[in-house]
Amino acid sequence: MAGFTFNSVMQGAFGNYSEKSPEELTEEYGDYLFEEEKITMGYQMIRDALVFTSLRILFVDKQGATGKKVSFKSIFLDSIINVEMETAGTGIDDSELMITYLENAYQKSNNERLKDQRFEFPKKTDIIPLYRTLGNISVKNREHINR
Repeated sequence: MAGFTFNSVMQGAFGNYSEKSPEELTEEYGDYLFEEEKITMGYQMIRDALVFTSLRILFVDKQGATGKKVSFKSIFLDSIINVEMETAGTGIDDSELMITYLENAYQKSNNERLKDQRFEFPKKTDIIPLYRTLGNISVKNREHINR
């Protein structure tokens, strides 16, 4: 089991993700990708995963004692309209990212439904590149929506 360490178990127990390579994640979750979709980065939390692709953020929830039942949920990148970041402090704080996204598919409707999703990362994880990537996506999405 590659990447299985005491530290990854402890981070998972605290609800934190540990970074995984796109190759590792593609090997495990590649069958669930859409046409032309590519994994760009991702994180593992014991059995569950947070996978960033060229189209979406994919939440993988392995359920039950064996983990054979798996739930996949997506937030499409074109729906992200805001991102916030909080870096870890000197104590036992973790780093956090929070995205706000449009839940409804019709982005120019008069009935917008916004949702927030928070991600916690271990202190050692450099979340600034992810913050910038998601921030750039949200800027482009806002420009597109407000045209």
